[in-house]
Amino acid sequence: MFIRPLQPVSTPALDMAPASKADNRPGFAEHLKATVANANTMQLQSATAQEELATGRNGNIHETLIAMSKADVSFRMVMQVRNKIISAYQEVMRMQV
Repeated sequence: MFIRPLQPVSTPALDMAPASKADNRPGFAEHLKATVANANTMQLQSATAQEELATGRNGNIHETLIAMSKADVSFRMVMQVRNKIISAYQEVMRMQV
């Protein structure tokens, strides 16, 4: 009876793992910066839409309210991410070495 040697197991998840930091994919810090910049852009667009509505240059209240809602949701999301980061930092600081 012939016993065959074991073959290496191929797992796609491990094959996709980055081999080194040389990948050009953005990290967490870059993603966080982009998200904050996007929220800031939405805030500025909301302020512009409010100003145009108040001065009469734009009479579309629906677009103004949509811009305000988008800015509000993006701001709340950034605040929740900030709260989670602070909570995680405090948890790490409470760890005993």
